[in-house]
Amino acid sequence: MHRLTFLFVLSCFMTVAATAALGSTGNGHELPWMNFVWRIVTVALFVGIIAYFFGKKITGFLKGRTTAIANEITTLEERKVEAQKKLAQVEKRIANLDAEREAILAEYKAQGEAAKAAIIAQAEKAAAQLAAQAKVTAQNEVKHAMDTMRAEMADKIVEATEKLLIQKLTAEEQAKLVDKYLTKVVLN
Repeated sequence: MHRLTFLFVLSCFMTVAATAALGSTGNGHELPWMNFVWRIVTVALFVGIIAYFFGKKITGFLKGRTTAIANEITTLEERKVEAQKKLAQVEKRIANLDAEREAILAEYKAQGEAAKAAIIAQAEKAAAQLAAQAKVTAQNEVKHAMDTMRAEMADKIVEATEKLLIQKLTAEEQAKLVDKYLTKVVLN
């Protein structure tokens, strides 16, 4: 590879030297061949000296540069592959965003329905407890009202009976009745 580079550079210098030699002719009809040959020899010596003293460094530099470029190309290709993988992952995530959104919405909806059902069940339970308490309270109120009415009725019956007895019984019958009950009470 470096020999081809060397030959290419040598031919470029020779072309430049030939062009300079042909352009320096005075009248344009004759070619100064000797001048041209000396220029080619000078260029060849110059290139040879440079190749002898700096050839290994130039070759090493060019090989190093070639290796660096090859490594950089390999690294860039690896980065390209990695970037394509990441792009595919991002595209997959983007495609899954709709599904994830729907799943999250469905989950929240289910949680909302569960909370709604729990609240309704709790409200129904509380309503049932209130109804049971109201029923017990109503029964107690009815019982109390009945007891109160019975007591009042008993008092009124006793009063009515006393009035009736007072009106129908004579003093003598009253005395007999009192004696009879007193003897029963004393004997018992």
